[in-house]
Amino acid sequence: MVKLYGFSPSTCTRLVALICKEKHIPYELIPVNLAKGEQKHLAFVANQPFGQIPYIDDDGFILYESRAIARYLIKKYPNQGAPLIPTDPKAEALFEQAASIESFNFTAFVAPIVAEKVFKPRRGLQPNEERVSELLATLKPKLDAYDVILSQQKYLAGDSVTLADLAHLPYGTAFYGAGFSEEFDSRPNVARWWKDISNRPAWLAVKDGA
Repeated sequence: MVKLYGFSPSTCTRLVALICKEKHIPYELIPVNLAKGEQKHLAFVANQPFGQIPYIDDDGFILYESRAIARYLIKKYPNQGAPLIPTDPKAEALFEQAASIESFNFTAFVAPIVAEKVFKPRRGLQPNEERVSELLATLKPKLDAYDVILSQQKYLAGDSVTLADLAHLPYGTAFYGAGFSEEFDSRPNVARWWKDISNRPAWLAVKDGA
């Protein structure tokens, strides 16, 4: 069984748990207490040199970085659950294109907004509203581009759901719930796509914790 070392509510831990659910892969969550700094303990950094969560132990195979873990699990179990990464060269290239869109045109802006509006208040800190406004101003035209892409196809890489779509869920859900739902709902194709992916049973199973 895959051992998932992480923090149940964390975005990256839940991404890995989501893929396990999508691919019907049993896993055991090994909790890492971030408040106590367990991710910086010697035993942890021996497997994750950056002291960040999550990492997996798959029968002695250690792997960190949530996107890398997700790709590994998807490719290891190609015949379980939804394919999530195409194997046809052109379809795979379109998937890689969509994966880059998620990383550099969505999460690069949504993650710091979530850090300001969700994570800072949890620590008793005030968000930097000027920074949020700047990030949001940059994000808006990118979501307009999403709406164009999704007017032509069901998902970001074509008409089948892929990891590129699902990777939006952890940070996108936090963003949506932090007062920014209109950014999705005001764009009809983004709204349709978001409703689709955010209601997948695998996500609902880990939405509130891995």
